[in-house]
Amino acid sequence: MEFIRIIAASGAVLCGLMTLLWLLSLVLRDASIVDSFWGAGFVITCWVYFLLTPAGATPRKWLLAVLVTVWGLRLSLHILLRNWGRGEDFRYRAWREAAGRVWWWRSLFKVFWLQGALLWLISTPLLAAQISAAPARLIWLDWLALPIWAIGFLFEAGGDWQLQRFKATAGNRGKLLTSGLWQYTRHPNYFGDALQWWGFYLMALAAGGWVTIVSPLLMTFLLVRVSGVAMLERSLHETKPDYREYMARTSAFIPWFPRQPRERG
Repeated sequence: MEFIRIIAASGAVLCGLMTLLWLLSLVLRDASIVDSFWGAGFVITCWVYFLLTPAGATPRKWLLAVLVTVWGLRLSLHILLRNWGRGEDFRYRAWREAAGRVWWWRSLFKVFWLQGALLWLISTPLLAAQISAAPARLIWLDWLALPIWAIGFLFEAGGDWQLQRFKATAGNRGKLLTSGLWQYTRHPNYFGDALQWWGFYLMALAAGGWVTIVSPLLMTFLLVRVSGVAMLERSLHETKPDYREYMARTSAFIPWFPRQPRERG
């Protein structure tokens, strides 16, 4: 029952952190600060697992902790700098206006504890990969996880960097980024995020944690169908008139070569 004890401890830590973050959001009148915590929350959770698991400082634990830390801190820093000084994100602002006076307490459940619960559930491979000392050495699944994580990190960090540079150029205002990684997938950052979690799952699988496959499946589903691709594309249809043409030639999620436009007869 060691798994249950540790996962319960991490849940308590996350609940406390999310509650503190909610209190800060009341002071700032900005619930979107929760987005900046998403990556850092996994980093904290991973190191909680690192310290509480009885397996000792195994190579797999160290490797996983480093990869999660690099991924999570970069993501949180990117979102923090991107949103700095812009006020509350339009999604949370719409919820605030719709809820009215009850938003102050409803946001605790609808935003902070909900995201905390998702973070807790998705983090299960990070525990499964660390709780067992066997196999003591890294095996082929661990080595396979490394290039998968690296490719995912390249797409996520590279996609974010290319988009940031594109938006920083005044002449690109109102235009679409269709070059670089963005010519192969309309959402290289979301694809890269999902791919890194499949890498983390392979390390859990190496330690016998096959059941935690729900984590990368859920993360991929959220990125494609809920908070990522689906939500963003609804708004892009309204704000970018040439987005349909971009959709016709560019893969939505998994990178692929651009399709040639059909000639009209």
